[in-house]
Amino acid sequence: MTEPHPPVLAVSTVIFALRPDAESGFMTLWLPLVRRTREPHLNLWALPGGWLPADEELAAAAARTLRETTGLTPKYLEQLYTFGDLGRSPGNRVVSVVYWALVQSGEADAAAVDDNVQWFPADRLPDLAFDHNHIVEYALWRLRTKVEYSRIAHAFLGETFTLAQLRDVHEAVLRRALDPANFRRMIESSGTVVDTGLRLAGVPHRPPRLYRYNDSQTLAEQGPLGPLVG
Repeated sequence: MTEPHPPVLAVSTVIFALRPDAESGFMTLWLPLVRRTREPHLNLWALPGGWLPADEELAAAAARTLRETTGLTPKYLEQLYTFGDLGRSPGNRVVSVVYWALVQSGEADAAAVDDNVQWFPADRLPDLAFDHNHIVEYALWRLRTKVEYSRIAHAFLGETFTLAQLRDVHEAVLRRALDPANFRRMIESSGTVVDTGLRLAGVPHRPPRLYRYNDSQTLAEQGPLGPLVG
């Protein structure tokens, strides 16, 4: 009897950014995909990723493959899930450790884009290679769950922001309108933001207050492991 081949380890990353939707005009979630240049699934779009070298940490490999394929170096990188169903890849069994990243619009605009790297609306993806549609669906579910109870929206914003800008992020992620007064009460009572005492400049009428996130709260709930970006 021949010995079974051990599983092959790989890393992939789902990167979300908020960008305007050409159809609706509203800000929506987008993500970059890379075109497969070899079999299996030649020419299909896929998540950025690659094989895991024996001498590289998981998070470092995820950050490296992301940088090499898209030019992106996100501040927020968190392990999402491990996907290892039988038959998810032809040939050897492949177990993928998937990370997710959030980037601001300016960072997304600076990403490498060519025939083999393109941005797609997260809710209107083509058929992707392997099980990558399923992975993106899971990442969207996780993001929409976390945005309501954590400070994860900070990754889409600058250091300071108005409550209206913060609400815009929540509405874009959740795909539904939020009552401004209720949203303000929820955010102010949560203790996640701090009034800077400054106001947004260059706007007509009374300029809105600028807030920042409470530095005593971490961007991601990573437990005792600490930051995952190497």
